[in-house]
Amino acid sequence: MSAENENKFNFTDDESAEKNAENQPVDDPKGLWEGFKSFLYKLLDIRDDVDKDQTIEDVKKDIPFKGATAWILICSIFIASIGLNANSTAVVIGAMLISPLMGPILGMGMSIAINDIYTLRKSLVNFGVMVVLSVLTAFLFFKFFPLQEDSSELLARTKPDIRDVLIAFFGGLALIIARTKKGTIASVIFGVAIATALMPPLCTVGFGLAKGGTQGLEFAGGALYLFIINTIFIALATFLVLKILRFPMLKYANSKRRKRISQLASVVAIAVMIPAVWTFWNVLIETNINKDYKLFVENIEKNPEVWLQRRKEDLDIPNKTIFLHFNGEITSLLRAQYESDLKNYENIKDFKLEIFGNENRSVDKISDALDRAYKDLDQKELLIKGLTEQVEELKLNNRALEEQLKSKASSQNENFVAFTTLSKDAKIQYTDLQQFGFARMLSSKDFSTIDTIPVAAVKWNPALSDSIQTLREAELKVWLQQKLALDTLIVERIQQ
Repeated sequence: MSAENENKFNFTDDESAEKNAENQPVDDPKGLWEGFKSFLYKLLDIRDDVDKDQTIEDVKKDIPFKGATAWILICSIFIASIGLNANSTAVVIGAMLISPLMGPILGMGMSIAINDIYTLRKSLVNFGVMVVLSVLTAFLFFKFFPLQEDSSELLARTKPDIRDVLIAFFGGLALIIARTKKGTIASVIFGVAIATALMPPLCTVGFGLAKGGTQGLEFAGGALYLFIINTIFIALATFLVLKILRFPMLKYANSKRRKRISQLASVVAIAVMIPAVWTFWNVLIETNINKDYKLFVENIEKNPEVWLQRRKEDLDIPNKTIFLHFNGEITSLLRAQYESDLKNYENIKDFKLEIFGNENRSVDKISDALDRAYKDLDQKELLIKGLTEQVEELKLNNRALEEQLKSKASSQNENFVAFTTLSKDAKIQYTDLQQFGFARMLSSKDFSTIDTIPVAAVKWNPALSDSIQTLREAELKVWLQQKLALDTLIVERIQQ
């Protein structure tokens, strides 16, 4: 066979596979299965698009916290704290987008995967700096900010469940996969920053410390636990992906040192995996317990003849005890029924049931008390109505007396102006006037003759200076003389 004819049939392995796949009949099950496997391989394989050197370099660049990065972190913590305090999800999301929290965590996962003890040490130091700086910033904000509220955004970060574990793990997977791709996908990095929510737990730790007391420490402990879960599972996801992608292990010239560092990295990797598995298992168990407890309580509340009072401390997981507090009398039959129903829930069937009923407040007694309250309310409404009518009657009598006084005074002195009208006009003319009085005073200069002198007594707003008050008194004097047609008038100031 000639060389030319040999070349015609000299295919590579891939080309041969493609030729064979094309020659397979369409209805051949083996051909369909091989084609499906090939499709899945091409769809899910990420190794051909990995830039290992650039990935390592990019992760190392994001590890340090100093200068601009530190200030960006402080600003983002302030923004997140304000958003949590105001219960604003949009503000919290904005803070997470600008926060540089992922760098040291990815650095820890990568350094363990590639046996880089120097990068691991650097990542741990910067991770500590990140946590302390974040918590301190949040603590100072909540300590000195005058508005402190236990918003739902804050409380949501105090009790992690299995969903938080899954979010952290798959968020870490997405993040490191995006990092390893040639041409990093920025939108994925932003999305993971929002989904894993590393910043809100740190802000909540600061809030709990600023709040103080038992409740504040519970908030801080729960939020710190959530942050640790996120950190462990993001680092674990990074470690697993880099191992699967077979990133090159860092080589050392000294063989003993290389072996020692390799052993140390293996120990650290196991030390990370063990708490990760333990945390996942514990959170999964607690989540299932809470789910069954919720179903159990909702089943009790379906009975309209009982009144169950829910309390936060009714589920005591460490002591495996459930407390039920009823507002009313609970019969022995109901007690036995609840204890029997508890056995139907797999995750809480071993829990002890403590039932408390208030025998002095049965449903019938509560109903009677409610009826009495309605009757008392009706009587009070009748009393208020009677008092209102009396007040209106007194107002009418008061107006009638005023009219009589005006009429009598006018008949005695043709220059008299009703005092009520005069005082109202004075208040309209001088809004700073707080008190006004008018009278005719008997006066004697030589103790032999007596004169009648009109006197006006006034009290001004204390905010006015003495000079302004003196000016107002002069204007008032002129106005009263014109109003009452008086030649003389004395204006006296009432002492404050």
